[in-house]
Amino acid sequence: MASTPTSLRPAGSVLRRRLTVTGVVQGVGFRPFVHVLATRFGLAGHVANGPSGVLVEVEGSAGSVEGFCHRLESDAPPLAEITTVTAEDVPAVGGTGFVIRPSAPGRGRTLVPPDIATCDACLAEFAAPADRRYRHPFITCTHCGPRYTITTGLPYDRATTSMSPFPMCAPCADEYTDPADRRFHAQPIACWSCGPRLRLTCPPDAPLEAEAALSEARRLLAAGAILAVKGIGGYHLVCDAADRSAVGELRRRKARGDKPFAVMAADVATASRLGRLGPAERALLTGPARPIVLLRRHRVAALLLAEAVCPGSPDVGVMLPYTPLHRLLFGLPGDIPGPGALVVTSGNRSGEPLVTDDQEALRRLDGLADAWLGHDREIVVACDDSVVRARADGTLMPVRRSRGFAPARIDLPVRVRPVLAVGGDLKNTLCLAEGRSAWLSAHIGDMDDLAAQAAFERAERHLRTLTGVRPEWLAADRHPAYRSAQWAGRHAGGRPLVTVQHHHAHIAAVMAENGLDGSAPVIGVAFDGTGYGDDGAIWGGEVLLADYRGYRRVAHLAYVPLPGGDAAVRNPYRTALSHLRAAGLDWTPDVPSTAACRPHELGLLARQLDRGLACPSTSSMGRLFDAVSSLAGICHRSRYEAQAAVELEAAAVDAGPQRGGYAFELRRTPERLMLLDPAPVIRAAVADVRAGADAALIAACFHVAVSDAVRAACRAARTDTRIGTVALSGGVFGNALLDELCTAGLAEDGFTVLRHTLVPPGDGGLALGQAVVAAHID
Repeated sequence: MASTPTSLRPAGSVLRRRLTVTGVVQGVGFRPFVHVLATRFGLAGHVANGPSGVLVEVEGSAGSVEGFCHRLESDAPPLAEITTVTAEDVPAVGGTGFVIRPSAPGRGRTLVPPDIATCDACLAEFAAPADRRYRHPFITCTHCGPRYTITTGLPYDRATTSMSPFPMCAPCADEYTDPADRRFHAQPIACWSCGPRLRLTCPPDAPLEAEAALSEARRLLAAGAILAVKGIGGYHLVCDAADRSAVGELRRRKARGDKPFAVMAADVATASRLGRLGPAERALLTGPARPIVLLRRHRVAALLLAEAVCPGSPDVGVMLPYTPLHRLLFGLPGDIPGPGALVVTSGNRSGEPLVTDDQEALRRLDGLADAWLGHDREIVVACDDSVVRARADGTLMPVRRSRGFAPARIDLPVRVRPVLAVGGDLKNTLCLAEGRSAWLSAHIGDMDDLAAQAAFERAERHLRTLTGVRPEWLAADRHPAYRSAQWAGRHAGGRPLVTVQHHHAHIAAVMAENGLDGSAPVIGVAFDGTGYGDDGAIWGGEVLLADYRGYRRVAHLAYVPLPGGDAAVRNPYRTALSHLRAAGLDWTPDVPSTAACRPHELGLLARQLDRGLACPSTSSMGRLFDAVSSLAGICHRSRYEAQAAVELEAAAVDAGPQRGGYAFELRRTPERLMLLDPAPVIRAAVADVRAGADAALIAACFHVAVSDAVRAACRAARTDTRIGTVALSGGVFGNALLDELCTAGLAEDGFTVLRHTLVPPGDGGLALGQAVVAAHID
């Protein structure tokens, strides 16, 4: 902070100082905090939201001004994140009193915080029968509630939120204007008299409102119904998680296959009965973001959850209620007790984006929901639930970065030109970046649907509005068929469009979030399912020597044909048969993958592989996980993305730690590339199958083999390059067991290991890497 030292001024002299505070300082109670602080120090002046942050002028004795400036940063509200404070002394003007002025218009940059779970103070009022907000579904204050999903523009004021259609009643207005009140200038302030209204629609019955709507919603859930419930960032489909019939029916209606459902537990005690809950998991569950936390499932969880909630998964995704409405679905003291856990899954049809609009919900969720519990506050932008995991060392592994985290600023270790990075086509998020700041959108989803592409455009416009970034460059994946890249090409408008190789973007993302400036390369291990390679093949088992300016492939998984392309992704037995042939093994009926394939299809696949027809080459580690899952008899047909790999990990977890595993063959090509040949692994796995080994043992030995191969490839790369830093990225590292095995092994080998803690290792983190790489294109 630029100011004149106190010691150079007479203690009693009058001083006026103008300050500009940037960062997450709007929507977090910062102006009320400044008002209270200035009043405490006896200062005159004013505070206002401005286009670039919060603008403050204070006047009083030099000692009081200096004390105020010190406390401004040290005592800031809990949700505030101050980036900079600039100050200049200006002529004193006299006057008394301190006021909050109307927001100053203009263009600039400020930051809106993510949506935050209901705070303890609001929950206490919410549960107190004598309080005027008792059981109010929209109770909030300056420390909690919706921000990102209700903001339509900046500066952040009620007029630029979707609360603008709700005039405050007199008691709310009194709280809003009282500097001593917790709701002083809380823009989403509301109560039963003036706030949004709940409405339950259950055709053919007449709609119900307020408490009647809540009572009927709880009754319907207890009776086994499926409800569409409007949350902060979109609709959820909700049912009793212990009701086998309701969960099975929801799975059938949504055509979800075996993909796990998320669960909302009534409280921490219930969550602890569902999965392993250590200190890190507990902190995530109860923190302000309230994400879905992946917990290693307890065997006793089957007593609390229907089997169809998360079949075949080693984890159960658990979250706690983060809005008052969610808490009311479980019931408060005095209500008929509700379920201990609810299935709470995204309100959409399979492959479509999250539903946010009320009329759209009635149309698009027709046939999925039995009733609709909504309200009349608009959701400005969709924001799905975040999914995270706590690693053994307590660090966070994001799986889906969305509600509670978006659009929080990511600090960059290098300066970047104003850029829009559009991410990939799966698990899409986009990124706007400028200077040393990057902002990622909430999770958008897969881009193969027109509705998803429209959601992408809404998210892009909204993020531009909130950040003030006007991109001069665009960055996209190098895959020519990606819809995200095609969108970027159509919207470049003469601006440069940089295409970034998929796995380079993965490694750049993990470098950026770990603070590397790119002056030294890293050994990047990028394992995933699909990425467009420089040679036109499908990459996905890559070891790169990379910095932000470029990369060199130093090792990769040996190529095998992928018979039928996407058909093999959906049917892992096809990939397994290709790996069997590459390993020199016959397709005998005692191998589960052969038995899973219909006899006439075996002949077709053999001819297809002989002729190389529709058999793109792949080095994908994700596909190898699929193949071994099928060879072990675990999963032959994937009904959701990565199902075979998820169930293979589950089996390996059941087997427990293994001292030894299978072994890849590592050999050099004439071009000095190192090939990780899985043929010996395939042969060993098949031998174990024929010997009657348990599938869990095969799964565990395979995980150890992959970890050992990573270690060997990195040691070889270090010998060649003397580089001692390894960056792990790509969707395969969403596998917690592999992530821990590789990290522990590499650390034992003396490497510095970089992992994701801010953005997902999968394609949800691609846009960050694209943005940083684009900044280094000359």
